This record gives sequence, C-alpha cells and structure tokens, in this order.
Amino acid sequence: MRRFLRPGHDPVRERLKRDLFQFNKTVEHGFPHQPSALGYSPFLRLMAIGTRSGAIKLYGAPGVEFMGLHEENNTVMQIHFIPDQCQLVTLLDDNSLHLWSLKQHSGASELREEHRFTLKGPPGSPPSATQVTAVLPHSSREVLYLGTESGNIFVVELPSFRVLEDRTITSEAVLQRVPEDSCNRRSCELVEALREHPKNPDQILIGYSRGLIVLWDLQNNKATHHFLGSQQLENLYWQRDGSKFISCHYDGSYTQWPVSSDNRQPEPLENLVPYGPFPCKAISKIYWQTTKNGLPFIIFQGGMPRASYGDRHSISVVHGSQQTAFDFTSRVIDFFIIFSSEPAAEFDDPSAMVVLAEEELVVIDLKTAGWPAVHPPYLASLHCSAITCSHHVSNIPLKLWERIISAGSKQNIHYSNMPWPIDGGTNIAPDPPQRDLLLTGHEDGTVRFWDASGVCLHLLYKLSTVRVFLTDADPNDNMNTLGEDEWPPLRKVGTFDPYSDDPRLGIQKIYLCKYSGYLAVAGTAGQVLVMELNDEDAEHVVDHAEADLLQDQEGYRWKGHEKLKTRDGPVRFEAGFQPFVLVQCQPPAVVTSLALHSEWKLVAFGTSHGFGLFDHQQKRLVFVKCTLHPSDQLALEGPLSRVKSLKKSLRQSFRRIRRSRVSSRKRRGGSGNASEVQEANAKFDQDALQEMELAPVQRKIEARSAEDSFTGFVRTLYFADTFLRDSSRHCPSLWAGTNGGTVYAFCLRVPPAERRMDEPVRAEQAKEIQLMHRAPVVGILVLDGRSTPLPEPLEVAHDLSKSPDMQGSHQLLVVSEEQFKVFTLPKVSSKLKLKLTALEGCRVRKVTVANFGSCKTDDYSENDLAVLTNLGDIQIISLPFLKLQIRYPCIRKEDVSGIASCVFTKYGQGFYLISPSEFERFSLSTKWLVEPRCVVDMPEVTSNNHVHKSGMENAARKS
Repeated sequence: MRRFLRPGHDPVRERLKRDLFQFNKTVEHGFPHQPSALGYSPFLRLMAIGTRSGAIKLYGAPGVEFMGLHEENNTVMQIHFIPDQCQLVTLLDDNSLHLWSLKQHSGASELREEHRFTLKGPPGSPPSATQVTAVLPHSSREVLYLGTESGNIFVVELPSFRVLEDRTITSEAVLQRVPEDSCNRRSCELVEALREHPKNPDQILIGYSRGLIVLWDLQNNKATHHFLGSQQLENLYWQRDGSKFISCHYDGSYTQWPVSSDNRQPEPLENLVPYGPFPCKAISKIYWQTTKNGLPFIIFQGGMPRASYGDRHSISVVHGSQQTAFDFTSRVIDFFIIFSSEPAAEFDDPSAMVVLAEEELVVIDLKTAGWPAVHPPYLASLHCSAITCSHHVSNIPLKLWERIISAGSKQNIHYSNMPWPIDGGTNIAPDPPQRDLLLTGHEDGTVRFWDASGVCLHLLYKLSTVRVFLTDADPNDNMNTLGEDEWPPLRKVGTFDPYSDDPRLGIQKIYLCKYSGYLAVAGTAGQVLVMELNDEDAEHVVDHAEADLLQDQEGYRWKGHEKLKTRDGPVRFEAGFQPFVLVQCQPPAVVTSLALHSEWKLVAFGTSHGFGLFDHQQKRLVFVKCTLHPSDQLALEGPLSRVKSLKKSLRQSFRRIRRSRVSSRKRRGGSGNASEVQEANAKFDQDALQEMELAPVQRKIEARSAEDSFTGFVRTLYFADTFLRDSSRHCPSLWAGTNGGTVYAFCLRVPPAERRMDEPVRAEQAKEIQLMHRAPVVGILVLDGRSTPLPEPLEVAHDLSKSPDMQGSHQLLVVSEEQFKVFTLPKVSSKLKLKLTALEGCRVRKVTVANFGSCKTDDYSENDLAVLTNLGDIQIISLPFLKLQIRYPCIRKEDVSGIASCVFTKYGQGFYLISPSEFERFSLSTKWLVEPRCVVDMPEVTSNNHVHKSGMENAARKS
C-alpha cells in the first residue's frame, strides 16, 4: 500500500506537526507608533491610547493589555470612557464615532467594537455643521453630547447612536438666552469644550472658541449663566465642589470664574498669565486640584514665552511656592491627573500626572517631594535611541538574573517608589515558564536589557559603552540640574533622546554568555568590547589591542571614518557589565559578525575585510584572516560613501549598455542602416526587460562571479568542537562564512586549564569550502553523531544539556541565502541539500535552531531550523533531513526593516520591529506562547451615580 501514498505524505508526521507548530502573533511590545489620543477611566483604572493608524490600546495593571483596530485606519482624535461602564467611545478624523466594549469570552476579557456612527446634517448643509469637535459622555451613561464646528450640540443615545433631535442645543437657542450686548452670531461658532457640572448632572458648561462660556440647564433648556472671556478659549475645568471653574486661553493665560446661585453677571476672580508679561504660547489644558492642606495644584500644558521657549513641550505644576515646568523631548499629545474619584471625598488629592508624549509615556509622582518620575512597567520607549541590533537569550540562570536586576536597581535610584498608579484589571495569564532576556543595541552606544519573559517588556538594566571612548559629550553632564534663579523653572524629563554624540558609537552585534556572565559587543567603527559582570562600581584600565585585517596588503586604502579615540588611564564604571579589553579592527569598518566562546575564553569578530580571533584571557590576538577580494573596492569606502558608489555603479551599468550597442554596430562593419541599428537596440532592450521581469519562481541558482562587490564580507562566525582533520580526534574549531559563498575552517589548539595562561592559543587553517553558486553564507552549524546541534559553551558543564555524541560521524550544515547543504566531516563531502531559491524564488535572511515541544506530551521535542526569507515568510525545516515542515506568512515583503530586525528565540518565538518603537512578538510553537490574558470586572457603582441617572430621566420626560 505504501507505493499508493502520495510522496512525502505521512499521516503520523502530519498529526505530530499539528502538535508541534502553530503560528500566532501574540503581543506588541514597546511604545505605540505615532500616538494621537489619550483617555482614562477612574472607574476602571484603565488608560487608552489611540494612534494615527487607527489602533486603540488599553492598559491597566502590568499584564493587562487590550488592542483594537478601526477598519478605516484613520487617525484616532479623541477617546472617552463611558462613566461607570466597561465601554469607551472613539472619534476618528473622518468624523466617525465608534463604541467599544470590554466583554468576557472563555474566561478572559476582550475588546470589541459594538457600533459605529457618523453624524449627518440636513441635505445641503456644509460639513462643518456636523464636524464633531467636543465629546461629553454624560454620567447618566445614556447619552453623548457632541459639540460641532457650527456651534450646535447634538445629543446621541447610547448604545444605539440614535440622534435625539428634540434635545439638540442649537447656537441660535444659546444666542437667544444671552444678552445681545454680550456677543454676536460668531461668538457661538465651534464648540471647544463641554464639561458636566460635578454636583449637578442637569447642568453642562459649554465653551466656544471665541471666548463665550455658557452654563446650560438641561432640564429647562436654557442658559443660567454666561461668561465672556477676552481671549480665544482652549479648554475648561470644573473645581470639585462646582462653585468655580477655570478657563485657559490662546494667549497663555487662565481665568478663574465663580458660579453664583443668582443670575448676576459673573466677573472673573483671577486672570493670570503664568509666564508673562511677554507673548506666550497657548495653555491647551488645565487642572485645578484641591488638597487637604488648602494649597491647590494648578497643572497646565503650554503657556511658555514664545520668543525664548516656543520650541519647548512643557507641562507646569504649581503647588504653593513650588513650581516646575516639566520639559519633554517630544510633543505632548495629552495628559491626565490621577486623583480621588470617590464622590464622597472632599478633596481631589492628586497622586500622579500621566503624560502621553509623541515618543514616550511619562508618569510623575505628585505625592513625593521633588515630584520624581515613576519607572513604567510597560510602554517602554524602545527607540529612546534608535535600535541598531537585537539579541535574545532564553532561560537565564537565576543568579545572573538577580545580578542584572541588582545593577539596574542602582541606576533607578532617581525614580519614585510609588506603585504603578494605572492598576485596573487582573492578569490571569500563567507565570512565564522561564526567564528570558532581550538585548537591544542602540545608536548612542548603549545596550538595554529587557525582561522578555512575559507580556510586559520591562527594562532591567542599561549599559553604556561611551565611557571607554573620548566623545564631545561629558558623561557627567546632568541635564536635569536647575539654577536656583532660573525662570521658567524647566526640568527635563523622559528618556527619549534620538541624538547620538557620534554615529560610530552605534552597537552592531551583541553576544551574551548566560553561564559565565561574559558579554561581547561590537560597533560601527570596528570596536569590539569584552565585558564581565561586576556587582560593585570599579575603576580600572581597559586593555587595548589592534587587529589589522588587511595584513599590510598593498594597494588598499580605507576611505571611511576613523576609529574612535579611547580614554587614557583608569576609567570608572558603574556596577554591572564592565569592559576589560577593547579590540580595535583596522580598517575601522562596521563589525558584521561576532561569536564568543566563554569556556575557551575566545572571541571572534568579522568585518567586510576579514575576521580575527582574540584570546581575552591572555589578552592576545591569536590570528587574523583577510577575506578581501582584489575587486572589493566598495568595502574600503565605508558606509558614508555608499551613495557615491551607487551613482558610480549606475554610471558603469549605462556605459556597459552603450558599449554593447556600439560593439554590435562595429561587428556589422558600420554598414547597417538606421533601421537595423534601431531594431538591434529594441531587441537589446526587450531582452533586458525580459531578464528583469522573470518571475521569482523561474529563477534558478546561478553561479556568481568572484568579482561581485563585498565577497569578503564576513556574515557568520561559529565555534565548534568537532572532527576537522581526521575521524579519530576532535578539536576546537572556528568557522567563518562570507558574502562570496566561502567557508573557512580553522583548527584551534586551546591549552588545558592548568597551562591556559602560560601557553598561547594556536590556530591553523584546515579547510576552505567554496560554494559553487557563491551565495552569501548566513549560517553554519555542526551536528553530532545523533544529528543533534552541538550544545552551547558551558551548557553541558551546568547539566543543562547532554554531552554531544563524539562516537558517530559529525555533519556540517552550511546555510546560504539560496540553499541548505549538509556535508560529512571531516572529509567535507556533500551529503544532501535543499535548493530554496530555485524552488521558491526567495532568499534566506535569518536562520536559527529552535526547539519545538509537543503540546500533547512533555516527553517529545525536536530541533528544527526556523528560517525567515526576504519575502517575509517563516519556514520550519527539519534536521538533519532538510524537509520543509510548514510555512507561515509573517512580515510584509515590503517591510525591509522589519525583516532585517527579526530575531528568533531558542524555543520557537520571535520578535521584529513593526515601527521604530514597537516589537511584534510571534510564536511558532504550540507549547511556548506568551500572550495577554486578563479580566476587567465591573466595579460596584456608587449610589451617587443612580441619582445622576434619575435626574436625566426627569429631563427626558420634561423635554
């Protein structure tokens, strides 16, 4: 019967694949890209953020996250929670309103869109007649008040979004009830703000942009008070007892107005320009918060002097004699204050200020002296300096984890100890099964260590390599210091700082050994730093070594940037990872590959010119190998000369085309007429076009010329203890793969531990493999006698892996961009291969070995290759037989930066950048899945809210 089965179809294997593999995009880590709106529910203690791409994200206690996406992908302009409900309303820039609800499904809450609605005016009316500018969800939970550009206020029923036309508050009705000498028709244009009376739900405050403010009685449908401001209105805020309200204005002033019980024309109690007398920016939002000690908190956005501080993004906090203008490094989108929301409470007693800036979230503790910032457990600003590389380490030992946290806690002494104030909902996801680290390298020379174990990506520790080098900036500069008499009293807050002192500081490669605590980082200017973890501050000299990768070859001249200058003498380092040796590559090109073997105390590094091996225990260079081809001139120009080189290559291409046309004419002896020449040129163009338009699937693997640019570019480095010379003796080895399809193998002689410091490490080239198709080598792997990948350094010593099988024959897997090929060792004879590009028309961009466990039983797991292609697909390929198991579309093929940023984990998960500030997390495994699972329960509604409801019902009956 077997011969009647389809080739490759195995029912048992198909069932097993379903138990092993499953693709899910699980959670987005980091800060939302291009935020545009902010909302907060004191009732649910949840915060909502909307973006310009139409996404809406809800956050509560750590681990409590929800995400929704509007189908229209329009900008979210406003977010308003319905009082005392698990619902919120969003307003988009296309003037549509959307009602979202948190509902429980299968034991967890989900965010769902319930209804959508667009306010429409009578036929022939201009768009401004119904363009919504202000939204007020009433405390009755039954209606929304919608202020518009025309000055009319429409009343919409919830949840049906039915317009209650008989309750519309028209600008004409308002004008009839305001004295003629106080305003004109244009005074009621554009509703800027709507605020419900804090003590009387039957009254709302209406603010028009030209300065007119009206207190409107909903029961009697009339204006009880009107207030005339002399400046353009920006916003309104009620004081807690309802006896006064504050208006803020375009000229940088705010005014306090009394609300009396009689109908006398109120006069302002106070009109103040906080940073006058010179022209100031608008105050766009203001809070007046009462406290038990009698001194209120006055908190407002903007108001800075235009001439000197017009480019600042500030929020000022005033409390008695204390005043600070918090200065943000990006534009402030919105902010809110967390204060006592209990109706019975006499005072506001604000506890925290939450500020959504364009590039980060900042929370200020208003209870602690000095108003320090609160360290956020999520919404980390990943891109505080641009991310240049990533490195994931799974299953961190507890001791190393605690030491990293200890080092990070010493850096966070300036943060407040306040518990995270946005704590709504309950995280019901299981605890992470292990401790995982995600390390990100940044343009400013820093490496950040993130807790990637669960849903919240939390910063544990930040390492800076800047102290090793001489830069323009003084590392002791403190940007937060204020002069005693400085005015305005600015204080810089937040971590977003996109400017690098020197682009050469950028981190390009990271390698952390979780067992020894050794860390290697490499940068843009050829610098390779080896570090070890120290629990205390220390001051020591960093040893220097140079690696000349050109080996004094004649005819080569580096045209790129210079190396970074290093500090002389001892350098003081904070507790944490401290560099003890610097290897400087010459020429100082970008380090393109890095490998660290902590058991042998060796670090290997590669650039576009070659690779080298360094003994970091003896602090001695073992060897360097130049891989530069005579035609690799582009490799000597550096990244800053690429544009010039591109133009040069384009010019050369056009010259070749012209030369080919001229030569074809010469071959005809010049006797052909113009039509023949034209026909020949047309045929050439057609042939070239056909060559360009070949479908990817039709392309076969073709041999590349050794003269292609960047053939010496070192793509991958790999340490292995395997059989390289003969089948009887194994030895340490270093493998290197280049862009030109060449694999170099070096035998290493590492002295035993007792003579490690006395005898040098020796290296000798044993093999050189040239792939026939010359495609770039992106991965090298050695499989032991059981066809299992060799364990990591020190993994066996820590009893976390079986010893490799050294009895059976080993195999070498070489992964190029276009194919996978298995060789036998030590003879290096081809055994089998999988041609990816010829069959699929794609190229390998990332490859790693991942362990997949069955979701049905704990007894079975297997190692497979996880492969990301240039088409954004992820393929899982079996080892050692190289059979395609499954394919998933993951990243859009147009998203080149997302594909380049992808990093796989050891257990079948992965991360890639969906924006400069956000990682998308995905899982390929049925067993290892990290995703939000949380519940938001409906808190009990206080009796005061029922009074609000009955008051609205009375108003509805009377109208």
